[in-house]
Amino acid sequence: MQNLSGKVAFVTGGSRGIGAAIAKRLAAEGAQVAITYANAAQKADEVVTGIEANGGRAIALQADNQDEAAISAAIDEAARVFGRLDILVNNAGVFDVAPIADLSLDRFDRTMDVNVRGVFVAVKAALLHMSDDGRIITVGSNLAKHVPWPGFSLYSMSKSALIGLTRGLARDLGARSITANIIHPGPTNTDMNPADGQMSDAQRGLMAIPRYSQPDDTAGLVAWLAGPEARVVTGAEFTVDSGVNA
Repeated sequence: MQNLSGKVAFVTGGSRGIGAAIAKRLAAEGAQVAITYANAAQKADEVVTGIEANGGRAIALQADNQDEAAISAAIDEAARVFGRLDILVNNAGVFDVAPIADLSLDRFDRTMDVNVRGVFVAVKAALLHMSDDGRIITVGSNLAKHVPWPGFSLYSMSKSALIGLTRGLARDLGARSITANIIHPGPTNTDMNPADGQMSDAQRGLMAIPRYSQPDDTAGLVAWLAGPEARVVTGAEFTVDSGVNA
């Protein structure tokens, strides 16, 4: 059974890692999917080709999450191509780690622009097209709630801001039955943080279950939140981190 048949999803940062897994899972559930990418055009095309090979429909749109006009234009284009918009997944983000003394205002601005302002812009643009009973799902980080090592102050702050935004959206949009929820992945086996990487053993040492998450783990939760069974789940946080924050 395809729980999302007839729905249209827009996934920012959908060309790789967790974002690509989300796009593929939503398509497998029956949704038509638009993804954005900043620079990885080939990888984005591979995601679209894979979805189409399995009988789905998808498009890839170039839009850096730091570019307000590009984000808004991409959402408008997706709504034009597919005729509607039901699901927004805010996945795009940057990961800048350094001691606070080494962080310049330029680095601060980039992180906040991509991780926070870009999400705000995407929500505003999506709501111009989103039907009642829509879904807004944001990918945060388990580092929003627990910081195990130095150097994460900027990144953790940016992801913590998304918690407040999500809770506020749940109240703002409840009358339209639009839900807003946030997922906090922990160590996930992607090219940015491979399970056999230099820091992988240290990260496993923090886990209750010493096993890296796979992108499909988060994608499965996104699919559930986007579906009919989660219609009254809103303003909630879900952590997928093998118990790091337990």
